[in-house]
Amino acid sequence: MSEDITKSISDLGHAFEEFKKVNDERLENIEKGEGTAYNDEKLAKLEAKLDSYEEMNQKLTTAEANAEQIKEQVSKIETIVTRPDSGFESKQIDEHISAFDKYCRKGYEGLDAVEKKALTVSNDTTGGYLAPPEYVRELLKTITEISPIRSIARVRSTGQRSIQIPKRTGTFAAQWVAESGTRSETTGYTVGLEELPAHEYYALVDISEQDLEDTVFDLEAEMQSEFSTQFAKAEGTAFVSGDAVGKPHGFMDHSGVGHVVSGSASAITADGLISLVHNIKSDYTRNGTFVFNRATLASIRKLKDTAGQYVFQTGMMLGGNMVNTILGHPYVEATDMPSEGSNTFPVAFGDFRRAYMIVDRVNMAVLRDPFTQATTGNVRYIARRRVGGQIVQAEAINKLKCST
Repeated sequence: MSEDITKSISDLGHAFEEFKKVNDERLENIEKGEGTAYNDEKLAKLEAKLDSYEEMNQKLTTAEANAEQIKEQVSKIETIVTRPDSGFESKQIDEHISAFDKYCRKGYEGLDAVEKKALTVSNDTTGGYLAPPEYVRELLKTITEISPIRSIARVRSTGQRSIQIPKRTGTFAAQWVAESGTRSETTGYTVGLEELPAHEYYALVDISEQDLEDTVFDLEAEMQSEFSTQFAKAEGTAFVSGDAVGKPHGFMDHSGVGHVVSGSASAITADGLISLVHNIKSDYTRNGTFVFNRATLASIRKLKDTAGQYVFQTGMMLGGNMVNTILGHPYVEATDMPSEGSNTFPVAFGDFRRAYMIVDRVNMAVLRDPFTQATTGNVRYIARRRVGGQIVQAEAINKLKCST
């Protein structure tokens, strides 16, 4: 761990100690019936300071999981794109990269016969040309790094439009039998298949013709940055609340995911969070992660259990080598999670690696449109790819509902 990170964790720990002190004073004033304006003002400043460390904390929280996910995805992509029927033989990859870059800058008409052939091999029947494997690998790395749900879910790559997931549909039913009694046939263990489709979505980016004519302009980096940000935002919403109609099915929308109540009509409580953790099997709790938005985190920081201990703890409080936790478990921020309010579900908890699966289709097509934005001096690029997501083991996660 670098000295900068160690210092930041230390500073965070000291800031939270000050936060607790001021919040305790606020609670005492409330009990005495006195005003809390001064405490509230100080808390607001301390909350802003704590929030300034959250980006670092989120990076630390997801770093290890992301590294594992990226390594696994890159390995699978390399396997897929080097298959004989993939359209990407090793000797063609360099030619494909060069031809794709020139196509993006000058259009299909600007290619020579050899370059056109390199793209034709990977021609997508729905329009545009498939991006080279190297391009897709880098794009997926960036998306994985900035997508909070990807960092905790299970991710698989495929070259197909969907994958089949084994799903248990029956179990053995053990029965008692006397020493010489007849053993009747038990219910058999059966496994079915459930389809997880990869839905199409797209992103747009406009780049000026002047930039395209500038050979120093890094077109690949610009497109990857824009496409990855747009894709990550769109899929982040779908993984949380998608309705499965032409998009992934979000874990918050799945009817099979259970919930507990907070004990308050419109707010999160410490008892509610404790109930949430204990409402799923211990096998899932061990690798459990909380998911909520930034506003919810601000509320959780102020909560104490019945012993008067804060449920939020900084990494510094746990030895300096760990990330911030809630009741001893890490958390990730997801912007699309609901906020506190009557009958809302602001918090989810569980083993998302076992509960939620994301499937990426390796291929990504890019269409160059020089006409739509021609009057503004821009060329429009449309990137299309497929991604799916859905609950595969609902019992592994639960939600917290603001309700009595």
